[in-house]
Amino acid sequence: MVTIKDAFPGFSVNDIAAARAFYGTKLGLRVEDGSMGDLQVTLPSGQNVFVYPKDNHEPATFTILNLVVPDIDRAVDELNDAGVETKIYSGDQDFGTDERGIARSSSANPGPNIAWFRDPAGNVISVIEG
Repeated sequence: MVTIKDAFPGFSVNDIAAARAFYGTKLGLRVEDGSMGDLQVTLPSGQNVFVYPKDNHEPATFTILNLVVPDIDRAVDELNDAGVETKIYSGDQDFGTDERGIARSSSANPGPNIAWFRDPAGNVISVIEG
């Protein structure tokens, strides 16, 4: 069996400068330049995420990062004020979201309050109340 010392998540983007500004400025996470043209994004837990450039990047078709927030309404207000669109789903794929993009917990939707948005590379991220 292999001995694993640690693990870390990673994902690609098509523009490192845009990712640096988004994750550092709009989301307020600590972002440091890596040694290979990548970024090291530090989550509040201390976990690092490896964000790397990829010329033929295609946005993930799933949520790549879930950010836990104490108040979903405040988080959505702050994201919208920063120019981040949180109503990214509509029609048959709206997941029960309201006009602000929040899927609220109910008997029909027993999950947590959650809203999704995209980073500049098109990757899906969520804020989830917890």
